Amino acid sequence: MKDIMKEKQKGISYKEIRENEELQLLIENGNSVLKVLGFTEHSRRHAAKVADRAGRILKELGYGKHEIELAKIAGYMHDIGNSVNRHDHAHTGAVLAYGILKDLGMPFKDVLTVTTAIGNHDEATGTAVDVVSAALILADKTDVRRNRVQNLVIANFDIHDRVNYAALSSVLDVDKEKKNIRMTLELDDSMCSVMDYFEIFMNRMIMCRRAAEVFDCQFKLVANGNKLC
Repeated sequence: MKDIMKEKQKGISYKEIRENEELQLLIENGNSVLKVLGFTEHSRRHAAKVADRAGRILKELGYGKHEIELAKIAGYMHDIGNSVNRHDHAHTGAVLAYGILKDLGMPFKDVLTVTTAIGNHDEATGTAVDVVSAALILADKTDVRRNRVQNLVIANFDIHDRVNYAALSSVLDVDKEKKNIRMTLELDDSMCSVMDYFEIFMNRMIMCRRAAEVFDCQFKLVANGNKLC
């Protein structure tokens, strides 16, 4: 019986997750829903960027391959709940991920790590509770870029569209020695002021600060050369 359980529970790689057709459809359907509702892009491109950045954060902070792989898996899957509804999507996504990862045979401890990270990634209800969830939060909340705007009519932009469209560049740097995690933004101030950005995304930046504290680091935000936090 133990041999059967060991055979059933196997390590699941990020590559397998990224190539999983069910997950691809959940992500793209969720993005289609959000596009209709006027939200920014949450497609496989966003999922892959968050996954890669979450993995890089842990790698640069000296964490092992297993934690890095789990952070990448959580990063890729974190928005699958949007396929059901934007409201409470973090919790819905965690429940969906639980079933999918169990069916794939992922070890139960790893399933819990990934689902906990997904369930805590939204600023309305979540916070960083371990290194995987902290890496996911930092990776997700710092993915600010012009091509995430799905509304093609500038005249119809809301404040979130303007802020994302104004982001000419966004870079996240991790300095293990100085214990700093810094987000550097270049904003087109004809579209959005630095204070507009800070006002709209203040809760997300507070969430990033708390996530950085899990690593015993400080979170820094620099926009157009101005240090905001």
